[in-house]
Amino acid sequence: MQIRIAHLYPAQMNIYGDRGNIITLVKRCEWRGIEVTVDAIHPGASVDWRTIDMAFFGGGQDSGQALIADDFVLRQGVEMRAAVADGLVTLAICGGYQLLGNYFLTHTGDKLPGIGAIDVHTIGGNRRLIGNLAVELDWQVAPNAPRTLIGFENHSGRTYVGSGAHRIGRVLAGNGNNGEDGGEGARVHNTFGCYLHGSLLPKNPHFADYLIGLALTRRYGRADLTPLDDTNEIYAHQQMIRRCVG
Repeated sequence: MQIRIAHLYPAQMNIYGDRGNIITLVKRCEWRGIEVTVDAIHPGASVDWRTIDMAFFGGGQDSGQALIADDFVLRQGVEMRAAVADGLVTLAICGGYQLLGNYFLTHTGDKLPGIGAIDVHTIGGNRRLIGNLAVELDWQVAPNAPRTLIGFENHSGRTYVGSGAHRIGRVLAGNGNNGEDGGEGARVHNTFGCYLHGSLLPKNPHFADYLIGLALTRRYGRADLTPLDDTNEIYAHQQMIRRCVG
């Protein structure tokens, strides 16, 4: 088995350890004998989204988003939006999450268009939402797996989920999408956006495997994931949940 991952704008959109998500996906595949190819998608690149099994889009400063927003929308937008609708597995963090949405209105009044793959919009605020973030998922990713995610948030944007998407979970500690409605992230089909930096997937190996399983199922119709010994990772995860939630 093999999967191909598109890593969107790794030079401009990689803060708070987001590259660790790619490392985690690659290693957890390699440990199982699954061949992985990672394509770095830079400004100006052409992508055949029909060949991509998974996409990762990290976070960036507002300035970093501004640098790549036009390229992303104009060069990748139509085809990636179609791929998302067709079930492409995607994980987008913070700035990447915002650009997969409808638009991001910055605190200075600049409106950055998104590609509309997820029905969310983001409004910039004057106060940053910073700290540990713990989330209870709205579904069970696997039998006996934690139903929680942990990470670190640092964003001024307030994201609001429209009727065409669903939140990924309920905030247990922290702010989440906007600090107002108690929700975090958004999901449509196999695409997930959230504000969980830190990196997300090393702290939540059950979610990494969930994404890998979705990608394999989409390509092969099945996902035979050999169990890995995540004793230490899950213990650390549970300790962080206790620390955040009490």
